[in-house]
Amino acid sequence: MEATPAENDPAARCDTCEACCCRLEVMLMAEDDIPGEFTARDRWGGWVMRREDGRCAALLGHRCGIYAIRPRVCRDFAEGGADCLAERALAMGPGGS
Repeated sequence: MEATPAENDPAARCDTCEACCCRLEVMLMAEDDIPGEFTARDRWGGWVMRREDGRCAALLGHRCGIYAIRPRVCRDFAEGGADCLAERALAMGPGGS
């Protein structure tokens, strides 16, 4: 379920982020309807978002170029939500701020 804005940290914005959740593998589900140029097969035969230089191929800068039709897993990974904040903490490393 997508987090509501009230549950998100408004200070955690994609345009100022270096955590790059966009580097995580995005597995596609049957209900995802993503244009083929943004998809690829993984080594097990499943469909994932294609990557260019390690980042999601659908990115335009720090923003999703297919936001309105983004995959379910991306919809669940809300900007400023718990998963987002966890990735930011990992990117900053121990003692980061």
